[in-house]
Amino acid sequence: MLHALVGEETKAGFVVSKAVGNSVVRHRVIRRLRHLVADRLGTLTKDSALVVRALPAAASATSAELGSDLDAALRRLGLLPAVPANPGAAAPATTTDQRCE
Repeated sequence: MLHALVGEETKAGFVVSKAVGNSVVRHRVIRRLRHLVADRLGTLTKDSALVVRALPAAASATSAELGSDLDAALRRLGLLPAVPANPGAAAPATTTDQRCE
């Protein structure tokens, strides 16, 4: 799940509950998400706040899968440009979904 808020500076926070796994697993998920989000902070406006909630499936997901899911959620929020289905197709003009789960 991903929420984007407007604030004073760009920042990101993570919510990883015990349902994801024990402390070692939760911290591994947070480290992986932190790395993925850091690469994407430049695409957000300067005053954005991003909250990423990891679901239990994140514990067994690869970094590539987490990155793909994160990108899809950011696209649904309109924070990343849409990727066309085929390279020659035009991207959709707008998105209407403002909450991603």
